[in-house]
Amino acid sequence: MRWELDWLDNRARLSPNKQAIIDEDTNKTWTYQEINTRASSVAGWLKEQGVKKGDRVALLSPNHISYFDLLFACGKIGAIFVPLNWRLSLRELIEILQDCTPLVIGIHQQFRNMFTLLENTISTSIIVGGSEYEEVLKSRIETDDTNAISENDPLAMIYTGGTTGKPKGVVLSHQSIQWNAINTILSWNLSEEDVTINYMPMFHTGGLNALSLPLLMTGGTVIIGDQYSGRKVVQSINRYKCTIILLVPTMYHSLIQSVEFQDSKFPSMKIFLSGAAPCPMQVYEAFQKKGLAFKEGYGLTEAGPNNFFIHHEDAQVKRGSVGKPMLFNAIKLAREDGQEAKENEVGELLIKGKHSFSHYWNNELATMETKRFGWVHTGDLAKKDEDGFYYIVGRKKDMIITGGENVYPLEVEHWLAAHSEVDEVAVIGLPDEKWGEIVTAFIVQKTQNLLDEQELRAYCEKKLGKYKIPKKFIQVDELPKTHVGKIDKKKLKELRKHA
Repeated sequence: MRWELDWLDNRARLSPNKQAIIDEDTNKTWTYQEINTRASSVAGWLKEQGVKKGDRVALLSPNHISYFDLLFACGKIGAIFVPLNWRLSLRELIEILQDCTPLVIGIHQQFRNMFTLLENTISTSIIVGGSEYEEVLKSRIETDDTNAISENDPLAMIYTGGTTGKPKGVVLSHQSIQWNAINTILSWNLSEEDVTINYMPMFHTGGLNALSLPLLMTGGTVIIGDQYSGRKVVQSINRYKCTIILLVPTMYHSLIQSVEFQDSKFPSMKIFLSGAAPCPMQVYEAFQKKGLAFKEGYGLTEAGPNNFFIHHEDAQVKRGSVGKPMLFNAIKLAREDGQEAKENEVGELLIKGKHSFSHYWNNELATMETKRFGWVHTGDLAKKDEDGFYYIVGRKKDMIITGGENVYPLEVEHWLAAHSEVDEVAVIGLPDEKWGEIVTAFIVQKTQNLLDEQELRAYCEKKLGKYKIPKKFIQVDELPKTHVGKIDKKKLKELRKHA
């Protein structure tokens, strides 16, 4: 393997005894030398099982050290790591396994009940976290470099959430993952002094690539978290003296309401990051009141996921902005006619850089639709202000066309979420014979007293144009969420269709 691709081996040489990874639940700690040794042992075992360059190695596990074991092991022998979303149904998992055809699968002992159901679909399987796995980690089977690995070879394949259809396997090369880490380290000024705790699911790019791998590359420390709660995260941040953390808006929603958040001063924290979905303004308010640095980012599995940087002071002035493009990527906003959007004009967000994905697995058509002339077409709509700061305004597919007017749900959601009695809100377009689509708001209230529809409409009139005001307000107990905490608007539409 080329020396510059096995950066873990080099990091272990530079920082052998530095704490690299800590398990939150057990407080078990691994140094860089230890995680490199583990990865080498697993790589040797995989070779012994017949895994060659280009073969897939799958993992079904909650957040666990085995994600790093298998990812780094695959990197050493040229295999492709495929983390599986354990929140999927058995049928969905089998469909993914049939698509990527892994030679080996690791199944965490927590999912032992699924072992017999899945092991027959794959030639070699192993229970992760058990005694058999521990024996693998003790092995010292030598690997060889007979199959040269290049930076364009695949390293990981992460399946998209599938909220817009069948999940697609996003193939990330060594180059994609390495350049996302380099870009993040330099643009965000990460260092070996930084510590994070990761509650993002590690089968998702946010759990692996957003902070974990960049921090390990620069010599920092990553704490593996699993079961998230507002109380738990505050305790762990202070216990491990974390400096940076990435959470999704739904996590921040529960965090800022916890007593522990109100009581803690977070002395070690430099910055709180939000990603995966646009963040409500009340979260900004909660952090500003405590004098804590907070900002948003933007990314997707196919690019990064890190693409922008904003200083936390700018984030308070430019609320809702994800900032400016990072050092080593380019951003463009394209209008429907293909021309580049002007200042404050909405266009589709296009991204270019060495951190972008290679292709979709077994899906050439989808690859050509998404990646054109080197640009990743994200399907997200954004605008850029006169100072060069970018704002995400919503998904292209979520834009509502009502009576010939374009409505961006995020604008309506932000205003409704600012209402003192609204806990959560989602806005979608529903079919209508007269208007084409009507703006519809699904609302979760903070109290049991039902908000009057006329009151909500009058509230919207204070800020929104008439055509943007929801024609329907639907009270719900909770909003459906995806496996990474995003509000699942596709499911909302399905629920309404069958209601």
